[in-house]
Amino acid sequence: MKLNRPFRRFTLIQKLIASYAALAFFSMAAIIFSTAGLYSLNKIVQDIAHNDFTFINSADKLRESLNAQERYVAKYSILKSPVFVDLFHHREAEFLSILKEMQQKPSGQRILPILKSYQHFQSGANLLFQGNINDFKGYKDAAEQVRTSIGSFYITQQKLLNAKLRKAEQKQNLTIQWSLLISFSGFLLAVCVMALLIYNISTSIKKLKSATFRIAEGDFDYDPQLPAGDEIGELARDFTTMAAKLKVLEQLCLDASPLTRLPGNIAIERILNKKLQEVEPFAVCYADLDNFKAYNDRYGYIKGSEVIKMTGEIIYDAVTNNSNEDAFIGHVGGDDFVMVVPSDDAAIVCENVINVFDERIREHYSAEDLAKGATEGKDRYGVKRIFPIMTISIAVLTCQKGEYDSAVKIAKAAVQIKEYAKETPGSNYLINRRRKER
Repeated sequence: MKLNRPFRRFTLIQKLIASYAALAFFSMAAIIFSTAGLYSLNKIVQDIAHNDFTFINSADKLRESLNAQERYVAKYSILKSPVFVDLFHHREAEFLSILKEMQQKPSGQRILPILKSYQHFQSGANLLFQGNINDFKGYKDAAEQVRTSIGSFYITQQKLLNAKLRKAEQKQNLTIQWSLLISFSGFLLAVCVMALLIYNISTSIKKLKSATFRIAEGDFDYDPQLPAGDEIGELARDFTTMAAKLKVLEQLCLDASPLTRLPGNIAIERILNKKLQEVEPFAVCYADLDNFKAYNDRYGYIKGSEVIKMTGEIIYDAVTNNSNEDAFIGHVGGDDFVMVVPSDDAAIVCENVINVFDERIREHYSAEDLAKGATEGKDRYGVKRIFPIMTISIAVLTCQKGEYDSAVKIAKAAVQIKEYAKETPGSNYLINRRRKER
């Protein structure tokens, strides 16, 4: 799509605004055109209602009034009763009133032939009322002339009405056609812009989805190749930056504990699975601090972190100084540590850890608590208790090839041994249920 590249220069909000603006512009144009058309039609309808229909209705009234006047003249010529003269004049006034109203309307000059012929009719009727019956034929001709004038006016007005109705119909059709054309053009343009927007978004999302899978598989150098401009382009740039940082973090061993800098669970599981494939027996030493929660509650998490960091240093030094280069030290998390050493080195390593820990842990207590040999605090159930100075318990599990088939089972077995080790007060270690106390 040729518009694809420049279209990307706009943000998603701008693209949405553009599509809705196009629809709104053409919709407004259609509304304005329709309103103008309706206004024009309304003017035509008002003209028809106020003029043409009035003229046609008035013409019917004039015809009816003229017929009534002729009847009164005819009855008077026979009965000579002045009552018919009064009735005639009443209808005469009505006839003239109607003509006056018509004359005040636009194009009222068209009634002049009717007025002129009616004046002859009036003259003839008045002569008959005065007893002059010799000009009865002239009176009848004048009446017929008035009727002819009214008929001509009626036909002319009907033609004008038909012309206006045709014009109104044409105006209506034109308004509908252009309104539909403008509305459809706006809708079509909005659909095109929206389709282009959807195409760009869906294409970008597919590329980002592909990049997610590639990076999840470890390809941190993968570039989704989305041009900058809109929010998705910015997201792709941030996505690439994140992948680069993930690569750096992986290279720096993201699994390591940020406090002790010792490898974490992933590395522990990896080394255990590796050891299970080797012939040489090995020992897994699971170290855990006793009464650490009480200490942490009393002295705060910062002091607690210092104790954990110190413990990591003690364990690291003990393993480094008392085992070979294949030994491994890991930090499970919190106050839990793991040492993987040859089976023959387990006892001396544990003894060294316990000796140094019991000596250095005293540095982290106040003189008052050291004098009492304990601290006061609440246990996990909220009950106040006396907690001894912190100690360390180490569960040692000796392993041989074929004895355990996964790191998970080793961890479960080590936890069971640790529970036994923690039952005895003071720092101690337990190797496969044979307790070795300090």
